[in-house]
Amino acid sequence: MQRLRIRFNRGEELKYISHLDIMRLWQRALNRAGIALAYSEGFSPHPRMSLAAPLALGVTSEAELMDIVLAKFMSPHAFSSSVSRQLPRGISIGSVLNTALNMPSAQSQLRHAEYTVGIATDKSRQEIEAAIAALMEKESLPWEHQRDTGPHKYDLRALVDDLWLIDWREGYCNIGMRLRSDSAGSGRPEQVAAALGFKNYPDSIHRTRLVLQTN
Repeated sequence: MQRLRIRFNRGEELKYISHLDIMRLWQRALNRAGIALAYSEGFSPHPRMSLAAPLALGVTSEAELMDIVLAKFMSPHAFSSSVSRQLPRGISIGSVLNTALNMPSAQSQLRHAEYTVGIATDKSRQEIEAAIAALMEKESLPWEHQRDTGPHKYDLRALVDDLWLIDWREGYCNIGMRLRSDSAGSGRPEQVAAALGFKNYPDSIHRTRLVLQTN
């Protein structure tokens, strides 16, 4: 068997596709490309493939990571060439790397995710920079998020590793966010934007990088 780690991009065309549908899309593309997938054991075998961090609806990305275990060896180049021809518009392979079978999964190694968040605003550059500095200086930031099961209360500040203003023009800005993303919690860019005092929901949220623990 062989394990590959695939980095892929997800564009505007597929930003409202659910995690389950994305996995089905990949499985169909792999099957059409004739890729010999390895399957789990048990009463209900399923392909051994997993995403590092499922992408929220409405978010685009250039940094998605997926681990796939193959039943037969295939060079990364041949894999990329064969599968790319079967993928629809809105999704493309960035890189394919061999990884050891006993290496931790990308999902278990994930620590942070970085985003570029575009927001319409009447705030000045100085006001935005001051709001970022004030949030980063906080030791805690009690927050409440409404889920289907009821309100979820937590410390939003603990999920924010870094924030920075990428650019600003009259009526619009792009903010960089490095947010925690691990088994203990994941920061949501739209909630951080609200905590910064932006009245509008972000026009765009684009994931630019997934940060893995390497040691």
